[in-house]
Amino acid sequence: MSLPPDHPARRSGTDLADHLALLRRRWLLLLGCFLSGGTAGLAIMSVTPAAYTATTHVLVTPVGIGESGNQVTNRQREHLNLDTEAQVAQSAVVATRAAEQSGSTELEPVEVTVPPNSAVLAITVTAAEPGDAALQSRAYAQAYLDHRAESARETITAQQRLVAGKLRQTGMALSQVIDQLQTLPRGTAEHTRVTHQQNVLARQVAGLTQRHDQLRTLAVTPGEIISAATPPPDPSAPSLPLHLGSGLMAGLLLGAAAAQVRDRLDTRLRTAADVERLTGLPVLADVSRPLGLGALHELSSAVLASCPGKRLLVKSVPPALGGTQVAVPLAANVPLAVLDGTDVNDLAKADAALLLIGLDGTGADDVASTVRLLSRQSVPIIGAVTTTDLTPAPVLAPRGQHSSLGKLVASGEIETSMTARTAPTSPVRRPSGR
Repeated sequence: MSLPPDHPARRSGTDLADHLALLRRRWLLLLGCFLSGGTAGLAIMSVTPAAYTATTHVLVTPVGIGESGNQVTNRQREHLNLDTEAQVAQSAVVATRAAEQSGSTELEPVEVTVPPNSAVLAITVTAAEPGDAALQSRAYAQAYLDHRAESARETITAQQRLVAGKLRQTGMALSQVIDQLQTLPRGTAEHTRVTHQQNVLARQVAGLTQRHDQLRTLAVTPGEIISAATPPPDPSAPSLPLHLGSGLMAGLLLGAAAAQVRDRLDTRLRTAADVERLTGLPVLADVSRPLGLGALHELSSAVLASCPGKRLLVKSVPPALGGTQVAVPLAANVPLAVLDGTDVNDLAKADAALLLIGLDGTGADDVASTVRLLSRQSVPIIGAVTTTDLTPAPVLAPRGQHSSLGKLVASGEIETSMTARTAPTSPVRRPSGR
């Protein structure tokens, strides 16, 4: 519900208690959206095709050459750069090799993760069939190991060629130095220099020969599959908790927003709490049922304590409701002149006003209009009385033929009124009973 813009009452929704009260008022709308969201989540789940996830774990070991150095951190203490290896496992080269091994033209996308502080790659594939998911996951893992091994062998072969070429060059240089040394006389400076050059070249040949032998005998160990993927028994998607929870949460948010909008647009007054919240007027009593002695006493006390003068106007909203059901009990219990608004002079003579508000048929804007009317006449409003009995008041007789008892209670008008009505306009002789 929204407040009339010209009314000074405090708007709802300024703190958590107001928001909770708003949701309590609109609990049917909120519950409907909440259940609708859950139903929508289940409906989406029912039309979502099942998906199965399979994972293969690969232990990556150093091949001894061509390893990209990894900065050791708290997350990963291995010297292998497994983040780089994960990207290699997801590359197009590995995917092409995996497609060839699995005999499939199109493979599902692969996801590769690295558990912290490990040298393990988790290769995960999600497919529509459990067998396809397991087969493709194993194919990706094997293709990655084959690619890693092949890359290592190519690197070893390239290094062997490089070492062999240097070994040939160094051997040729050593042969030339040996031939030159035989032509030089011993003890000369030139003989000493060439001898030193011969020793250096000999050590280089020995080192290159040892390196070449190491490369020839180097074993390539790219890693191994430590946990092969198997067909999963249950689908990984759709997930009941995910779809149902998402639907319920979306319905809850939508319901809260709808309740907020609905409450802002609805200005009807249904309860006494709505009257106080939207109009800011204190509700002194509810006269939907006949007032008991205790309720009438409390209402009379509140009226006497709040009324600044001797004339109290009972103003009904809507006007067709009439104020008789409040004016009559008050007239008999408070020393005030209670005006029910049937006289055109009631508004001008009133010192204060009490609003009688009919619930379920009245809006906050109707009350605001009445408040503005009384404000223009400088008539303060001491409070409101609510009722759910919207039966219009009976049509009263003209003021010359009817007088309200409540307007004469506890005021000096009773003697004046009685004198004006009983005083003869000319001497009349009373007939003799004799």
